[in-house]
Amino acid sequence: MPSLIVTALMDAVAQERFDQLRRRHFPPERNHLDAHLTLFHRLPEDPAIGAALRAVADRPVITALVRRVRGWRGGVAYDLVAPELTDLRARLAKDWAALLSAQDRAKADLHVTVQNKADPAAAERLLAELGAVFSPYDVQVVGLGLWRYLGGPWEPVRRFGFEQ
Repeated sequence: MPSLIVTALMDAVAQERFDQLRRRHFPPERNHLDAHLTLFHRLPEDPAIGAALRAVADRPVITALVRRVRGWRGGVAYDLVAPELTDLRARLAKDWAALLSAQDRAKADLHVTVQNKADPAAAERLLAELGAVFSPYDVQVVGLGLWRYLGGPWEPVRRFGFEQ
């Protein structure tokens, strides 16, 4: 049975910036998705999920700080800090405790991956390149996205926009 994924939706400028980096640096045979900020990786198909997202989306846009670029063996991501988004995720996690996978029960860090499962040397070069020009900046989180996982690609289910 397919599972559901919940993401935070970023403003169009931030989305395009991360999409360009992902298209340029993610191994093409593995890149089935646009850049994304995942809040929950695996939830059951349940109408209550959409209802809960609709309820928490009745709020203002959230400002997130892109605070650093970081790497690991074979990958590079941008870390974000957004206490309001972290709190929103924690409230949902508490409500959905019985539904959460081990991954979703663990502490959630906010990040956008632009390279993963790449050659480690290529990831080190990309981290050095991006890190050399990086300065912290803000992005706007404009809503929540609900997706259905299809074994690689994701199918959009619904968007829940925040107030502008």
